[in-house]
This record gives sequence, structure tokens and C-alpha cells, in this order.
Amino acid sequence: MQALSGSVGNLRSIYMMLIAVVMFSLMDTAMKLLAADFPAMQVASLRSLASLPLIVAYVAWRGGFTSILRVHWPLHLLRAGLGIMMLALFAFGVNQLSLAEAYSIFFIAPALITALSVWILKERVSGGQWVAIAVGMAGVLVVLRPSGEGVLTMGGLAILAAAAMYAVSSITGRILSRLDSSAHMVFWLMTLMAIGATALAWPNWKAVPLERLPLLCGLAFSGFFAQLAITEAFAHGEASRVAPFEYSALAWGVGLDWVLWQVLPDRYTLIGAAIIIASGLYLIRRETVHTESEHP
Repeated sequence: MQALSGSVGNLRSIYMMLIAVVMFSLMDTAMKLLAADFPAMQVASLRSLASLPLIVAYVAWRGGFTSILRVHWPLHLLRAGLGIMMLALFAFGVNQLSLAEAYSIFFIAPALITALSVWILKERVSGGQWVAIAVGMAGVLVVLRPSGEGVLTMGGLAILAAAAMYAVSSITGRILSRLDSSAHMVFWLMTLMAIGATALAWPNWKAVPLERLPLLCGLAFSGFFAQLAITEAFAHGEASRVAPFEYSALAWGVGLDWVLWQVLPDRYTLIGAAIIIASGLYLIRRETVHTESEHP
């Protein structure tokens, strides 16, 4: 009966992850469309501002405004700063690259998180995991192709930097989750990002025409529901069964690139993506085996 319950939980979580991937892909598409007309920092601001009303309503519904000010401010400020830079770098990069190319590079994040966990969280990483991290970085080089024929451009490097920011933010989030509630984490991340990104974008702010309102609404709802879906996915399923489906974003990236911009990734991008994904899957599996050995 327990096995059946676990199986049902995993299946539900896989569905939630697939929904999250679709929502995140739509959110990234909206950011790419906005980045064609607005500065990258303003796109980061619009992303945060658009979702903020939904976040406030959700936190209020969860009763999260109790002791909202009694949080660990330094970590919240650090996480918000990382989030602002990540969004701005991603918006800049995705404006120059296709979604598939951007996703292929960004998939290095799990390897970076594993590497950073040694330095920051003092976790132990095996030799096999270090090899997987090195293989993942080699996959990034295949996508970027430093020979000059690939996407080793400011856009490609911006996506790589965004992945690094995401990895550091994830480590910070792990630490913060031991100290503050998830509702407080979500609220302050979006609020501080909205304030910070808007302040940085204000000197070069461009007026947003009314015809962009549907796109902003799509950005708000896709980002909000993506976050809810991915939270639900990891809440009820085993990470080793659920996390690999996050890589289905590449298929959505390829499809959206073709439908909206008539662009397809070249073979080197696909080969590099396959290498990065393989290293990520290995790291996810190793993390699960390590956890199970510690908690029999």
C-alpha cells in the first residue's frame, strides 16, 4: 500500500513538474518578447512587479503575514540581489539567443549547485560527482563553441552568469529555508526584487504601451503558477523521479523558437545539451542515493 501511495505521489508530482516547465517556458518567452523593446533591467523589474499582486494575495491566503518582518534580513537581501541580477542577465541573454540555446547553457545550474554545496554548505562530493560536473562544463563549451562559430557571445556568457547566480541563490535558499517560512521567503524575494530592479531600471525606464498589457498579464500568471506547480511537484514526489522532467524545457524551447521565430538549434547545441543533461541526471541520481544511505 505504501508503494502504491509513493507511485501515485510521484505521478502527481511529475504532472506538476510538466505543468511548471510549460509555465516557465511561457514566462521566458514573454521575457524574450519584452527584452526586444525594453532594457534588460526593466524586464527584470516588470517580471517582479507583474507577479507581486498575485504573490501578496497568495501569502495573505496562506496567513503568511504573521510576523512578516521577523525574518533573517541579510539572507533575504542577498537572495533578492542575486535574483535581480539573474533575471536581468537572463533577459539580456535570451534577447540574443534562441530559447533552446539559452536553456542548454542554463542546464549547467545543477552541476554548479553541487560544486557550491561543497564550499558553502560543507557537503561531501564524490569523485564521480566531480567528474559529472566537469562533463557538464564540457557540454557548456560544446554549446558555446569558443572557436567563434557558436554562441560564445555576450548573450551566451550572460546566460552562463545567470545560471551561476541561480546556483548561489539556490544554496542561499537552502540555508534560509531552515530559518524562515516558505511564505516569507516567497514574499520578500518578489518584493525586494521588485523594489531593487525598479530602482536600478528607473533612470533608463521606457514607457510601457497599453498593447503590452496582455503580455504582462501572461508574464505574471505564468511565473506565479510555475512557482506553485514546481513547489507542489517537489512536495509530494521523490526528487530523483521528478527533477529529470525539468529538462523537458528544451523541447518547449525548440518548439517555441520554431513557432514564433522560425529558428531551430544546430547539432552542436543539441549535442552540448545532451551532455549537460546527462551530467545533471547523474548528479540527481547520486544525490538521491546519498540521501537514502543517510536515512535508511
